[in-house]
Amino acid sequence: MNIATGHPEGGRMSAPPLKVVFAGTPPFAATVLRALIGSRHPVVAVLCRPDKPAGRGRALRAPPVKLLALEQGLPVLQPATLRGPEVQAQLAALRADVMVVAAYGLILPQPVLDLPRLGCINVHASLLPRWRGAAPIQRAIEAGDRETGITIMQMEAGLDTGPMLSSRALSIGEHETGGQLHDRLAALGATLMVEALDALAEGRQQAQPQPEAGATYAARLQRLDEWLDWSQEAVRLADRIRAFDPDPGTRTRFGPAPEQTLKIWSARALDGVHHQPPGTVLEVGRSSVRVACGSGALDLLEVQRPGGRRQPVRDWLQGSMLRPGDRLQGSDPDENPAP
Repeated sequence: MNIATGHPEGGRMSAPPLKVVFAGTPPFAATVLRALIGSRHPVVAVLCRPDKPAGRGRALRAPPVKLLALEQGLPVLQPATLRGPEVQAQLAALRADVMVVAAYGLILPQPVLDLPRLGCINVHASLLPRWRGAAPIQRAIEAGDRETGITIMQMEAGLDTGPMLSSRALSIGEHETGGQLHDRLAALGATLMVEALDALAEGRQQAQPQPEAGATYAARLQRLDEWLDWSQEAVRLADRIRAFDPDPGTRTRFGPAPEQTLKIWSARALDGVHHQPPGTVLEVGRSSVRVACGSGALDLLEVQRPGGRRQPVRDWLQGSMLRPGDRLQGSDPDENPAP
């Protein structure tokens, strides 16, 4: 669906370009920023979250958007909040026509929303109103959706509730992971955002209110989400595993005390009836481990032991004492820290 109106005859690219302030932080946002840099609309400043400590040494690491902006010689602002008068004055002095927001990670207060002449527009990785919120890509796969997409919307005070400027659907592959879908949606979002800016510049962009029917919330990922609940259906667990690949991953625990934590990276859902409690190891083969679920069973195909690398189950089994009848369990990460 494309909600923008058609091009007037001879009107394409006739209007002056728009001065853009960009706000975003992770790789998804960097993909959008790169497309804007290559467009006819000048980016006059970039906002991103502050650097964060990372790795064993906990050294400060710049986010992807900052690295790209500095590489391109763009000024970067990294305020901890946008509510202070000083940062709002800095933004006002830029006299931007529009602010483009993509996975920024900070709430834009109303004074900031009101600063650009054409307001603030957001790249959201779902077909709104489905999956409003922080984790639309993972939640779509986790729920077993077969379609998602990108929505370009005008921002307002509500959480992803603003009127839509354009949207485009994208099919979700049967075995597609969260990381693979992320990259395809980022590329699509970059394309749609440049198209939306062109339409805004030429006065041919019309917004359409979001319907309330079908609205769902994509809750932010928590550590508790990583742990597999073996009482669920096998197909739901398989969807969760691929949704959370590569971040944050999924986990289970096994073995006598002290139990070991095992990350599950790939699995195949199987139909069929068994009579074992959920989490019971039904079969240990050469290249998979079959585990009983609340309904059906799950063949584990790729795993990661603590301190190790992702590897096929057949390689992991060479050093594992796992046997049929053993039990895998979900766990509270606050009581059992993840590796």
